Formats: sequence, C-alpha cells, structure tokens
Amino acid sequence: MDVICCATEENESARSSLQLQSTARATSEVEKRMQQSPVQVVSRRIVKPPPRPRERVPLTTWDLSLLSADYIQKGLLFAPPPCFSTFTHLVDHLQAALADAIATYYPVAGRLAIDRHHDDEGHVVGCSVSVDCAGQGVEVLEAVADGVVVADVVPPDADVPSVVRSLFPLNEAVNYDGHERPLFVVQVTQLADGVFVGFVYNHALSDGTAFWNFINAWAEIARARLSSPAPGGGACVLASRTPPLFERWSPDGSGAAAPVVLPYADIEGLIVRPTLPPPPQRDRMLHFSAESLAALKERARQELLAAGDTAGAAAVTSFQALSSLLWRCFVRARRTAPDQEVVFRASANNRGRLRPPLPAEYFGNAINAVSTEAVRASELLARGHGWAAAAVGRAVAAHTDAGIRALAAAWAAKPGLLAFRLFDPNAMFISSSPRFDMYGCDFGWGKALAVRGGKANKYDGKVSLFPGREGGGSIDAEVVLTPEHMLALEQDDEFWAAVSPDVQPATK
Repeated sequence: MDVICCATEENESARSSLQLQSTARATSEVEKRMQQSPVQVVSRRIVKPPPRPRERVPLTTWDLSLLSADYIQKGLLFAPPPCFSTFTHLVDHLQAALADAIATYYPVAGRLAIDRHHDDEGHVVGCSVSVDCAGQGVEVLEAVADGVVVADVVPPDADVPSVVRSLFPLNEAVNYDGHERPLFVVQVTQLADGVFVGFVYNHALSDGTAFWNFINAWAEIARARLSSPAPGGGACVLASRTPPLFERWSPDGSGAAAPVVLPYADIEGLIVRPTLPPPPQRDRMLHFSAESLAALKERARQELLAAGDTAGAAAVTSFQALSSLLWRCFVRARRTAPDQEVVFRASANNRGRLRPPLPAEYFGNAINAVSTEAVRASELLARGHGWAAAAVGRAVAAHTDAGIRALAAAWAAKPGLLAFRLFDPNAMFISSSPRFDMYGCDFGWGKALAVRGGKANKYDGKVSLFPGREGGGSIDAEVVLTPEHMLALEQDDEFWAAVSPDVQPATK
C-alpha cells in the first residue's frame, strides 16, 4: 500500500463520497439562508476607562514580531439570556461591565504609537512602538442576524458556515493598524434563538493567555453586576483576581524593558498584507473526547515501548498524541511527495519556561513557535504514530529558558515583523490552547454553547485547539485546509476513527 495516499479502496471511496455529498448539501442550504439573512450592525459605541495618568507600555520582541499578523478573532455562542427585557438592555449591561474591566486592563483601551529615534545630528536611526494608554477607548457593536439560528452557526458534521465570519468585525485588519483602530472591538449579535459575542483583539497587545484572562475578568464583573449591582450604579471591582502585570519582560534581566528601537526609519512598508483574495479553504470544528485522546496517547505509548523508547513512552502527552495524528494525516491528505521534508510547529507559552518564570498574570505576548526537526514525508508515515508523538515531545522539551533567550537574541540581531505570515505548504501549525478557560466566561446567564473563530489567521494546515465543552480533558480542533486537502482528510479512516461525535447542546 502506498504510504502517501489512503482510502483508495473502491467501497471506501463510495462511502466517503456519499457522506461528503450529504455534508455539502447541508452546508449549501445553510449558505443559501445566510445570503438571505445578513448580519446588520445597528449601533456602535465607544467605551472608555476612567481618566488616569497617561503612560506608554513599550512593545518588545514577542509583541513586535506580530505586527503583520491578523487580530485575534474568537467568540462565544450563548442561549438566549433570560434576565434582560430587550437585547439592547443586554448590550448595555455588557458595555457597563466592560467599562469596569478596562479600568483595570487600561492598555486594552489605548492605541499603538510609533516614535522615531534620532542620533546626535538629528538623523533618524530607528523607531519604536508602544501602547499609548490615553483612554482612547474600545468599541462595542450591537448587531442583528434576522433568521439566523444557533444551528446555522454550529451545524453538526459540516464546515463552519460563512455567516460566522460576519459575527466578527475588523476582518481585514492587521495588528499594525492598532495605531488608528481600537485594540479591542466586541460585536454582540442577536440570533433568532441565541446570542453570539465576537471578540476582536490586537495580538500585538498580548497573547491568548492574557487575552482570555481579560475576557474572563470582564465576564466576572458582568456576573457580579447581575447578582449584586454596585450601589448607585458604581463600578464593580475585581477583588478575586491578581492584577495584570503590564511591565514588559527584558531579555537581559535588567528590570522593566525599554522600548525596542527597530533599525528602520518607518515600518509601514514592512507590514505584509494579503494583496490577493485568499485561496479557497474549508474550516471544520472536530471533537476529540477525553476517551479518544486517552486511546491515542496509549497507542503512542505502546508503540514507543515496542521500539525501546521507554523515556519517550513515559513522557508522552495527549497533546503529543493528537499532534501526531494531525501531522501524519495532513501529510497524507496533501499527498506530499515521499522525499519532501515536512515539519510540525506549534505555539508555546514561555511564562513557565523562563528562569525565573514570568508570573501567570504577565499581560503581553510570551509565546514562540516550536518546531520539530524536518523529516521526509515517507519516513514520518513509515515510523508511525508513536515516533511522531515523541518527535513533537522533543520539540516542546527543547524549548527551555536558554532556547527562548537564544531566539530573542536572534530576533534582536535581525528584527522581523512577519510572524504567522510565513505560510509553509509542507508544515502544519497549532495555535490556541485547550488550557484557556473559554467556557468559564459566564457573563451571568450560563455557560456558552460553543466557541468559534473568525476568518483571521487561517491558512491551509492551520489548527486551533479549544477545550471541549464537556470538559474532562476533551479538545475541539478547528482544522483549516484547502478543499482538496480537506476532501482527502475526510477519506482518512485512521483520522476519523479518533474523531468523536459532537453532541449539540440544547439552546433552551
């Protein structure tokens, strides 16, 4: 059997073809209705924090490398909240709670500022970027999606519908645009039988860890306002959370980081934006239960033990096992040439890996991409699930304090602004994390029905990991592939044997 291709049996192809036709018909019907029920923004509001002394928060290595990347787009789908008389009343409530949240997380309400630096003779020698914390404000959009129901947003066993992209604003913005656009915009959309809260957040401001800490803080305030409104409508205070740390990390350990002076007079010309319409892509949310992940992990462990790799077997994790499955199945789906070298990459949190570690409340970017060593496609597939899981484990284990500092030094020697814009057709990339407390974001009317992402930062081979709604270690994977590659993945029996049925939560 050819190790590059799979599911070539006639009966398997016929079965898969029928399944795909059914899925395509269901998706097509949803898309038709979406065209008849566009999302309409009915109001825009600027929300500002209380006045405070103006300050600058300098962007450093990890922040600056993201200036060409898209804003973060993540959102939560809820059943209809029973505690509001009107939808506008709900938006008013979220707006008031957000005003309290940005009183603490005040850089979120700022804008990016670019400063030019001169030598003694007045010549420009470079520029730096900071967050200007002057209370410019965040934006809240109120929107209505007439005729769109929860089932249209999260259809079972189908691609993510295009209407989901309409639930997020700033679809064309990159992080560099934060000097003119808000660093945070939220769109609250009323569905026929639910509410979608779409968050759009400038990634140069912070990573996903800090982003979800901020969203959870906002949700905590919203809950408190419902259960025990502040006297006289005053601000609710976050008493249960450690305050965020805005001081940026300095690689030399000398204390607060100074602004990084980039060796460019102007950086606008270095910002990379898509100039052509993106190629067609399909986006699916796939569920992996705790039991399925445990089985993948045990299979990897047994293969490693059989190969004599006891250390690798002892260290294997659910993340490694899921990454191995995705990596190998993507290589098969792409029908990668046997001699072509392929790599696996993932975003890693630097906080606990640094010595001394950064505190959990560090509010900035503290991430790097870790990568396996390149391996020929045929070798990856021939060596199997356990070997690939161990390869991912070695890449993660190698990301130590010394490695992080070496990466920071290399970036400082040759600053780049292209992180996550360097698409590699022979690689895959995993971002986000099932450790983020997405379903803990209860704004006062219960747990979200689902988490969804917008169109930002998506390309062939990109996977975002979310916690499964039922918890217990389950994971949802947002998989993005070209139509051709997704079609091949849908015919991969090894892959679909690990995918679990996604139980749709009731909206009532």
